[in-house]
Amino acid sequence: MNSSTPSTGVFANGNDNKKFKGDRPPCSPSRVLHLRKIPSDVTEAEVISLGLPFGKVTNLLMLKGKSQAFLEMASEEAAVTMVNYYTPVTPHLRSQPVFIQYSNHRELKTDNLPNQARAQAALQAVSAVQSGSLGLPGAPTNEGTILPGQSPVLRIIIENLFYPVTLEVLHQIFSKFGTVLKIITFTKNNQFQALLQYADPLNAHYAKMALDGQNIYNACCTLRIDFSKLTSLNVKYNNDKSRDFTRLDLPTGDGQPSLEPPMAAAFGLSVPAGLGPGALGPLAITSSAVTGRMAMPGTGGIPGNSVLLVTNLNPDLVTPHGLFILFGVYGDVHRVKIMFNKKENALVQMADANQAQLAMNHLSGQRLYGKVLRATLSKHQAVQLPREGQEDQGLTKDFSNSPLHRFKKPGSKNFQNIFPPSATLHLSNIPPSVTVDDLKNLFTEAGCSVKAFKFFQKDRKMALIQLGSVEEAIQALIELHNHDLGENHHLRVSFSKSTI
Repeated sequence: MNSSTPSTGVFANGNDNKKFKGDRPPCSPSRVLHLRKIPSDVTEAEVISLGLPFGKVTNLLMLKGKSQAFLEMASEEAAVTMVNYYTPVTPHLRSQPVFIQYSNHRELKTDNLPNQARAQAALQAVSAVQSGSLGLPGAPTNEGTILPGQSPVLRIIIENLFYPVTLEVLHQIFSKFGTVLKIITFTKNNQFQALLQYADPLNAHYAKMALDGQNIYNACCTLRIDFSKLTSLNVKYNNDKSRDFTRLDLPTGDGQPSLEPPMAAAFGLSVPAGLGPGALGPLAITSSAVTGRMAMPGTGGIPGNSVLLVTNLNPDLVTPHGLFILFGVYGDVHRVKIMFNKKENALVQMADANQAQLAMNHLSGQRLYGKVLRATLSKHQAVQLPREGQEDQGLTKDFSNSPLHRFKKPGSKNFQNIFPPSATLHLSNIPPSVTVDDLKNLFTEAGCSVKAFKFFQKDRKMALIQLGSVEEAIQALIELHNHDLGENHHLRVSFSKSTI
């Protein structure tokens, strides 16, 4: 939180509830979340588990008599991600829907309150799990602990497969818990199974804790999840059965298109018309991602589409070039259109559907110019250029021949260096005459706070720079990628997986 925010604490003194009568107007984002309709028998650990996939939970206040709770996250970003995730997908505790919104409070002060011992014990236990030293309360010990050397690969079996479950559906569900690198699907012993590799074993741990035993759709397609003995997956082809999200250059194999005709036909199924998004079970897939395999009404986006709809942009600061540079980290952007009548919305056309999916997964939920950006698949299949003489204010741009595309060369090593937005940026193509101070000043003048800087020992053409926040790094990448450093060198900026 920025220090200028007035800090208001919350005390459970009975009067607090007056503010919650009826649906109040939505509050501005806060790292404190207000949860309503909590079942009376729920444990502290269960409430904390709602926040765990999104970041560290720093405090909890249960108001059991009122079926309410306050959950404090370590950062506002984590709270925003959590609210954005649970808005289309209502979370359940003990099979009861729970409602989450931002609290008016900026932090929780619970030191002098009675009955806080259990909440504090649960928080300590969870932070011990996060640091890998202890099992979750109430969880069987064999699954509560992150063991040293635990695999980032999960083995997933889907039982009661009444509706087809696609690789895209798995990708969307499991992406909520971290960056999914690779997925392989197969049928074994007449069961649909998958192997799924995360960037980090901790993500695999949280996904298993949260999803094991859950249904993808109401009363069917149950997930059974275990850690795999494999520590890494080797994907040879990108198609419907397997996908390596870090290697967009892989062939599809078998000469088949990477998106088959709808699988439902293969199951001899027509999906019942009543199965709208609202009818789905606890993992209800949000519309953007069931990329069209099931004829779900109201889903809008087209399967295998390479055009993204980007919403909640800052209309005063966003430009087609800025979106081209940012989305260009995850694929080659061909066209960008900022909507003439609604400048907080834009269409971004990527080179192919894989790149669109990659950009959507990595950028949706990130903050850009003070607003949380949303990206979904568009119902448009291409971005139209304005006709001759049509008023456009320069809001539509064609980048298809840009020299700045990162992925033009098949097999380019850029395919292996695709990482989620992070506060640490990787800089390359630095000429020998440019010093540490030159680069630090460049980023400071762009409005960033530089926390750390390091040239690569083996290669002074490359460096890492750590900035004050992920949002700062995103804005710096937009502003400084391809910046002219002189001597015919243009700076290359990417997100880094390392910290300094």
